[in-house]
Amino acid sequence: MLDVRMFTVGPVQENCFFVRLADADTTVVVDPGDEVERLLDAKQALGIETVAAILITHTHFDHVGAVKPLHDATGAPVYCPVLERDVLADINAYVPPSFPFGPFESYEADHTVTGGDVLELAGLTFDVRFTPGHSPGHVTYSVRGEEALLSGDVLFQNSVGRVDLPGGDWPTLLASIESLISEFPAATTVYPGHMGITTLGAELANNPFLRELAV
Repeated sequence: MLDVRMFTVGPVQENCFFVRLADADTTVVVDPGDEVERLLDAKQALGIETVAAILITHTHFDHVGAVKPLHDATGAPVYCPVLERDVLADINAYVPPSFPFGPFESYEADHTVTGGDVLELAGLTFDVRFTPGHSPGHVTYSVRGEEALLSGDVLFQNSVGRVDLPGGDWPTLLASIESLISEFPAATTVYPGHMGITTLGAELANNPFLRELAV
């Protein structure tokens, strides 16, 4: 049975997830955006001994702000979308000057993912889906056999990722969402980068941004 814990962190309320088998002492962390001490405290409280990997959906600062300190504390290898590896390696250069956040610690990713990758981590199989539109290299991680999607900033509860940042594009984002809806069952749980947990079926039925897909 899958155990997913959500921690909403940082000034823009980003969701970081611990993903593991129930009662396992090994986890995968997805998008550690901030508050590394809180994440480390949660790791200890949950009886987690090992972080098998840090998975990144995309490299906007609110999703990667705690990557370097979490890696330093746990030794976990970092998997980053290949198209955004350079952003992670020089993160402060990509934070808009108007944003009163940072500075952040950059990190050279240990591994890159492109879409189509299969990652065997913490006793789970993660399939990597290329889902650009919010950012150029954005990926979504699905947990094989568990009807679970870690969607980053592709799809939210009654909303979608913004497309007004560099590399954003609405038709591309909509096509990415459509690919997920067409491939996975409606009951698939969506663990998003912001806001509440939802399902693909609920979003197709209720999300005002997806009306043309619901026809």
